[in-house]
Amino acid sequence: MDINYEILYTFMIASAALAISPGPDNIFVLMQSMANGKKYGLAVVAGLMSGCFVHTTLVAFGVSVLIKQSDVLFFMIKLLGALYLFFLAYKVFKSDAAIQLSGETVEKKSLGQLYRQGFIMNVLNPKVSIFFLAFFPGFLFSDTLSNVWQFYVLGTLFVIVGTIVFGSIAILSGAISEYIKKNAKVGTVLKWLQIIVFIGIGIFILFSEK
Repeated sequence: MDINYEILYTFMIASAALAISPGPDNIFVLMQSMANGKKYGLAVVAGLMSGCFVHTTLVAFGVSVLIKQSDVLFFMIKLLGALYLFFLAYKVFKSDAAIQLSGETVEKKSLGQLYRQGFIMNVLNPKVSIFFLAFFPGFLFSDTLSNVWQFYVLGTLFVIVGTIVFGSIAILSGAISEYIKKNAKVGTVLKWLQIIVFIGIGIFILFSEK
């Protein structure tokens, strides 16, 4: 089977960098873990990652049809995807670098409730589908494997990497929160990491071949 493993390795590194970057999802995991315990944070992680497969399915079947129809359409998808990632980099650049850890009491919920909340947070967020649409097409890695299967492989790798990173945040929540409180510059470092990753992925997608 013709598989470009370098593209898959690049995809996994980019996925890890994106997962590490502070956002509402991993901050929510961190807060739940700090307030209620590691297993509650892990329940949120399980819900969030399960939701990713819904977005993977939507993108896999939708984009695969467009790719089959026209090379021009595929190029337009890549172009719009790259522009969207550049836009995300700009939004991060304009945002505050500080990572806010709220001291307010986090509501206690059961593991099942937190799993459902994580799943719903992910599935009902249209930005996730848009991001997958921007992110995945540039990382197609085989000339022989069907595009649908390639999208599912990418989606599975994204979930595996995300589970490792988000799970580590849940397990190490205490140490991470203390480090953030003691090191004000960590927010700035992560902010620029996000900017570099978004721009880098955008350029990679723009110049990737079908």
